[in-house]
Amino acid sequence: MTIRTGFIGLGVMGKPVAAHLAPAGFPTTVYDIVDEPVDELVAGGAKAASSPREVGANSDIVGICVPEDKHVKALVYGEDGLLAGMSEGGIILIHSTILPETVEEVEAAARDEGIEVMDVCVTGGAEGAIKRTLTLLIGGAESAYKKSQPYFDAITDTEPIFAGPLGCGAKLKLCINLITYIQWAAAYESAALAKSAGLSLDILKQAGQSNGQITPMMLAYLGSQELPKEVIDSEAFQNVMLYNTRLAEKDLAWALKLAHQGEVQLPVGGLVSQLMGRLYQLKDGPRA
Repeated sequence: MTIRTGFIGLGVMGKPVAAHLAPAGFPTTVYDIVDEPVDELVAGGAKAASSPREVGANSDIVGICVPEDKHVKALVYGEDGLLAGMSEGGIILIHSTILPETVEEVEAAARDEGIEVMDVCVTGGAEGAIKRTLTLLIGGAESAYKKSQPYFDAITDTEPIFAGPLGCGAKLKLCINLITYIQWAAAYESAALAKSAGLSLDILKQAGQSNGQITPMMLAYLGSQELPKEVIDSEAFQNVMLYNTRLAEKDLAWALKLAHQGEVQLPVGGLVSQLMGRLYQLKDGPRA
């Protein structure tokens, strides 16, 4: 039987992930509040839906990639929500970086309808999504994992990491994001010190790569520090960076909440969470 796939949330990450489904041979239904990415995927073979409910009614497996917990809940619940449309036996795969308890809440509601839920967090960025090199961090039942394997094979060539029971994918993603942002902060401060001491970024990168202390992720971050001033100061760049800052602050807030629940301290993570606007080169406002 052919698996019908659906996807909700066609932003920077969601669109390139969803773009692999229809070309892989799956009848695919997509939804977003913005028309442009929907139209692009329809041109690639997908079908547009007018609501999350319509996506659910036409899908056996649905991927969700929206920014925050509140967005996941808004599209899953309600008269026009995903659960109202999906049939028993369906599977919801949450790609968003959210709290483990949000995944558990959605799963409890879906279970009453005979629908399975997995947290399938993604890491590797938009470029990884385009190139099918994303790493999937997965939590949930092994039975749902096996049934979703064709979907996973369609969106990435990288072997998924099955982290454990429901919520473990979300927990692992928060740990990984914490590493990312702390690396960026280290690169930012090292670059600031080098510049103030009269050293070039090139020589810093050469030394850091030579001894292995500058990672590829830090190197990519340092590249953003070398953009022309007119690019950094532009309204378009600043708007994107503000959006990224808010997402990063949310991710770090959730990491700190998870740490509080586990009774561990993350003093460096707490400090970095207050610096994201600076790391993203915001020029104005309370986050700069």
